Amino acid sequence: MRPIYLCGFMGCGKTTAGKLLAKKLGCGFYDMDDYITEKEKMKIPQIFAEKGEKYFREAETEAVRELAGKGGVIACGGGAMLKQENAAIASAAGIVVYIAVPFETCYSRISGDRNRPIVMDNTKEELEIIYDGRAPVYSKNASLTVSGNGSAEEIADRIIAALG
Repeated sequence: MRPIYLCGFMGCGKTTAGKLLAKKLGCGFYDMDDYITEKEKMKIPQIFAEKGEKYFREAETEAVRELAGKGGVIACGGGAMLKQENAAIASAAGIVVYIAVPFETCYSRISGDRNRPIVMDNTKEELEIIYDGRAPVYSKNASLTVSGNGSAEEIADRIIAALG
């Protein structure tokens, strides 16, 4: 099975819906952030603090490339599909699905999450500016867009329906 890369803003449901999607499709599930933290043997905030965001973004590109060979459902980090190189690798290997969710919904899910350096370093207003800048890029780099409103089960079912 060709990989299905799930992209979207932090809190859109990539991991939660992705696990259900993989179960429904009978395939493997990979969370890109977990994949990177296991490989680096560091939590994401520690990678950002000690090695910098640029290093983390390079680790994401390597993860996009490595996970392409594994197939299954891949929940990308919120910034992974913003880089054209990553989007090109993912699109060539499989399909990129953008889970579109209003900012307020994402914010209610991520507010106070200490494992997200970007959340901890920005105000709600700053996060909304980041969201507004990222949304059109996710849309442009995705093969399919599905609504992320509703339960994880509904999101997974929407993705299956969109895949045809």
